[in-house]
Amino acid sequence: MSEQQIDLKPQQHSRSNKIKWLIALTVLLLLMVWGWNYWKKSQADQQESFSQWSKPVPVRVVGVQRGDLQLQIKAIGTVVPANTVNVQSQVSGVLQKLYFQEGQYIKKGQLLAQIDPTPFQVALAQAQGTQQQNLAQLQNAQTELNRYQLLYKQDSIAKQQVDQQQALVNQLKGQMQANQAQVDAAKLQLSYTKIYAPIDGRVGFRLKDAGNLIQANEATGLLSITQIHPVYIQFAVAENYLDIVRQATKNKQSIQVSAWDRAEQKQLATGSVQALDNQIDLNTGTLKVKAVFTNLDDALFPNQFVNVRVNAKTLQNAVHLPSDAIQHGAKGTYVYIVNKEHKAEVRLLKLGVVSQGQTEIVEGLQGNERVVLEGIDRLSEGQEVQVIQDDVSKPIPAKTVAG
Repeated sequence: MSEQQIDLKPQQHSRSNKIKWLIALTVLLLLMVWGWNYWKKSQADQQESFSQWSKPVPVRVVGVQRGDLQLQIKAIGTVVPANTVNVQSQVSGVLQKLYFQEGQYIKKGQLLAQIDPTPFQVALAQAQGTQQQNLAQLQNAQTELNRYQLLYKQDSIAKQQVDQQQALVNQLKGQMQANQAQVDAAKLQLSYTKIYAPIDGRVGFRLKDAGNLIQANEATGLLSITQIHPVYIQFAVAENYLDIVRQATKNKQSIQVSAWDRAEQKQLATGSVQALDNQIDLNTGTLKVKAVFTNLDDALFPNQFVNVRVNAKTLQNAVHLPSDAIQHGAKGTYVYIVNKEHKAEVRLLKLGVVSQGQTEIVEGLQGNERVVLEGIDRLSEGQEVQVIQDDVSKPIPAKTVAG
């Protein structure tokens, strides 16, 4: 009995040691898990402390302005010469000489070309010869009529002879009128052999060379002349601007128009609206407008494409701000303003016209706010901001956009 008790004691001792080791191992694992979680949390806290999203957002702000806003309509136009003439010969003949240089600016009445006048001089001489023959016959008939009238008064001849002679005189007078018309026609044809400029303008390339046989009223003509002082620009504006443009023209107000190059970097000329078309184009919903420019410096060239800006109307004392600051979202049109606590605040807006990179604010702003222009993508309502550039007191650069 005592031997069995002695055999059980080592087994009990071994079992208690296993339990102790198991408990120690469990405690160690718990400590390791706790230490791992603590380290991850400290790392996350450290990263969050260095995160840019937790810091104030750097922004650039501009001031809302209150003042006159020029409504400017933007369009694409084509330069149209005031007059274009295709110079043709009115008579047929050999082109003897040209008196102009290609591209030269000429004056009205300037000699341009000479057609061989010889055939027309011969025709004129022939008509004048016939006229002289009939003139001699008329003079002789008139002398006979005077003698017959004297004899009739002396009762020496019958009245019938006087009447016959009077009829002959009248007939010859009619022939004389026809002869004079023939002479005038021959002179006119002869005058057509010299071709003069019908208008002031710039000539194009010559279409005929000296020595060629010219036919009267050929479709190709000899040359073309375009009048460029003044010159017109034709363009189209959307029909929703019809009332503004019509009202200005109706009140005989001068609507200023400026022409710019293709890149819209250089202003070429300034002019004014001259006329509106009499109907709206159904295909485009636009109204054609014609503006006149003096073009004394030849900055505008016929058929040139230009960008047009029309100063249609001035909005008095309007609240406006740069269009780039305005945001569009599900809640509507809005901007971020910086309040007194240097936090972002959302303001919903009702917009008016857009012109020269500025947008009229009908409702939502008073005109004394600071609006966020750059850095908007990281902003949210109530987030703290850091103003890195404040353009409130500086003039706001504006680029022209379509009205």
